[in-house]
Amino acid sequence: QVQLMESGGGLVQPGGSLTLSCVVSGSTFGVYSMAWYRQAPGGQRERVASISRSGITNYEDSVNGRFTISGDIAKKTIFLQMNSLKPEDTAVYFCLANEAVHGEDVEYWGQGTQVTVSS
Repeated sequence: QVQLMESGGGLVQPGGSLTLSCVVSGSTFGVYSMAWYRQAPGGQRERVASISRSGITNYEDSVNGRFTISGDIAKKTIFLQMNSLKPEDTAVYFCLANEAVHGEDVEYWGQGTQVTVSS
């Protein structure tokens, strides 16, 4: 069973930086992709960035150039470096892992970590 634990959220001023971490417990043998999602109050959960097992990354347009996803799925930790933060980045940030299990895609979610950007 894969379990995810996010950390690193907090309160930061506009223009500031934060780094989120997601640590995986359990085997990542079948995990082929991980991602960061966020959900603002009253909003839908949206994908922010993703990283494949081979290290290929993708970003949502509004964070491209400001956020960097990194880490190593095999080493069970990924990060989200967030720079030039804006008030609209305020949200709960979730970590997701996708695992292939007997041809089926299984999703695992963390509990989330709050990021608040405010002066």
